[in-house]
Amino acid sequence: MTHITRTAAAAGALLAAAGLLTAGPARAASPDNQQGNWLYLTVTRGDARTGVTHGALLLCDPPRGHAHAAQACGELADVQGDIDRIPAADVFCPMIFAPVTTHARGRWNGRSVDFTETYTSVCVMNARTGHVFALDG
Repeated sequence: MTHITRTAAAAGALLAAAGLLTAGPARAASPDNQQGNWLYLTVTRGDARTGVTHGALLLCDPPRGHAHAAQACGELADVQGDIDRIPAADVFCPMIFAPVTTHARGRWNGRSVDFTETYTSVCVMNARTGHVFALDG
């Protein structure tokens, strides 16, 4: 439970720092009403119930929000925000099962984005999603 509270607090701090949370009516406080391209990204290592989740708010006008924001925004721009269309990197990943689940929610070019995928390892995740979910730097 402590981890969930810390994750929620961190997400709130990211939104507040980005200026996406404001006082006033609920409509004004919703990040969905923000202009520009943005995604709230999470990566959960291990089982979703017991794994560790990291999150970041990726803003792309200008790029900021995590260690590889400029690269991630560029990769997303190339595929119009469709994470499934990011070209897979030609890399060898060891056959070690260490599942990681990704989730992206936000807006890209005026349309909603809601992406969830589980990969067999961080290596496979990085090969398939480029810098988008590279939150750890």
